[in-house]
Amino acid sequence: MADAGFVKVAQVSEIGSGDMISVDFSGDAVLVANVDGVIHACDDICSHAYASLSEGDLNGAEVECPLHGACFNITTGEALTPPAEAPIKVFRVQVEGDDIYVASPGE
Repeated sequence: MADAGFVKVAQVSEIGSGDMISVDFSGDAVLVANVDGVIHACDDICSHAYASLSEGDLNGAEVECPLHGACFNITTGEALTPPAEAPIKVFRVQVEGDDIYVASPGE
């Protein structure tokens, strides 16, 4: 059983290595990605302009926004290239068997 504050959002078997999906987490769109077998979660919405990052390209731990090409590190949330300047939120992840659980950073 996941720690308190964690909510099941997906299954590892849904996300192949190098793939990502968008899930709902308490009303927020969250990108869940499989980077070389490690699951990460971050905001799915670009900090520059409203666009779904999960519709962009994933290159290692970097996701590229499909709207203006801004890149973010999904493990730190750091905005890596313009036009984005503000970071995106990174969520805590727990994996138990095939289940992926996510919690807000402050929980």
